[in-house]
Amino acid sequence: MSPRFLIPLIAGVVLSGPLQAEDGTPKGVVELFTAQGCSSCPPADAAFRKLVNQGDVIALAYHVDYWNYLGWADTLSSKENTERQYGYAKTMGRSNVYTPQAIVNGRGHLAGADLNGINSQIDTYSSEGNGLTIPISAAMRGDELEIKIGAGQGKANVVMVYFDKEKTIDVEKGENSGQKISYLHSVTNVETVGMWDGKATSLTLPASVLQRPQLEGCAILLQSATADGDPAAILGATVVMAGKNI
Repeated sequence: MSPRFLIPLIAGVVLSGPLQAEDGTPKGVVELFTAQGCSSCPPADAAFRKLVNQGDVIALAYHVDYWNYLGWADTLSSKENTERQYGYAKTMGRSNVYTPQAIVNGRGHLAGADLNGINSQIDTYSSEGNGLTIPISAAMRGDELEIKIGAGQGKANVVMVYFDKEKTIDVEKGENSGQKISYLHSVTNVETVGMWDGKATSLTLPASVLQRPQLEGCAILLQSATADGDPAAILGATVVMAGKNI
């Protein structure tokens, strides 16, 4: 692992290195849109676990809320996650959304259970120059978090995605009633903390962004947006794997 991506132990937060490819850079970012009440989702959740365990991509799971009416309210879902998925649909010229859906590098989508297809898409984007081409690193400097971003073309937002490491849920109703399902990297919050204009730059944030109650993980995405503000191509990324605050 490349040391430039590591963030040390700070102020009661247990941190370790991110998921990386052999050269120290994540191969890609995969965002899975899933739901506890979706009968088609458990195979995708299982494939997602394998993707996380590969250790070479940043994998984030967004639980959506539009299947809650089927009888089971997803305990990890939020309207913000649903809005993010609809934002991607608008960016990609789609009129609808579905689960399980995997978004790769913010550029394209495919069925969430298609692990081979997801990995193939990551490799294709990399070979075409549409991988994570802008380097990002993060390090603590006293009571501050410093994010460094390399130079490139275009403009993008600096987006922090907070997630839980693992949650095991007993689904009591709905299409998956009676199943006990373990979910990895379920997203709890997304916030934009800065902007990038193509020039090499650094962004300084208070260490408190990584010292939130119950924080378990935080990914940093350099993500472009459409004129309407919808999410688009991800140009660079890194992730901090964190234990709960103590």
